[in-house]
Amino acid sequence: MASSFAVGNKFRERLRELLDGGPAVPHDLQKELHSILNGDAETILSFKTARKLKTYLQAAGHEVHLHELLDDSTLFLPKYEPPPRNPELVARLEKIKAKLANEEYDRITRNVNTQEISRHGTLAGFGKQVRSVKAAVVTVFNFLVTVVATFACAYLGSQYVFTDTTARVLSAVIAASVVGLAELYVLVRTMEGDLGEP
Repeated sequence: MASSFAVGNKFRERLRELLDGGPAVPHDLQKELHSILNGDAETILSFKTARKLKTYLQAAGHEVHLHELLDDSTLFLPKYEPPPRNPELVARLEKIKAKLANEEYDRITRNVNTQEISRHGTLAGFGKQVRSVKAAVVTVFNFLVTVVATFACAYLGSQYVFTDTTARVLSAVIAASVVGLAELYVLVRTMEGDLGEP
């Protein structure tokens, strides 16, 4: 909050003229004004001294008014220095900031699996994938063996019914196709059950 003026050169010159010629200035006011005249480049005139000077100018009947003297002056606003912060409050704020940062971190990372050792998954996941591939390979191998065995049995068994090789091969292909389709049906139903579908 402003409580003084920063006076300029014009104020100093007119103040010198005022002090040199004219009625006697009261001793305490004269002392304050001389300290202003002898001051440095940025001289401060307090509101209290300005009021005394105004009262003197009115009482002495000078033609010069205070606002004319202060024409090139400005309000002096001291630099604001914030009060020191309460250490308990600072510690509490830091604690709250840390808590909020932890909550934000937890919110961001809540869907991250901490057990993963790489982007490919854990070793347990790798074992599960190997078992899944192994089961698929065994299923395909089982399917092929069943179809080939059915073909062989039908081909060898049909020699008692058919004498022609073409008829024997055709009957073996039909038998292998029927068994293969039945095996595929069972395989699909099993896979649907593994996936949780009815």
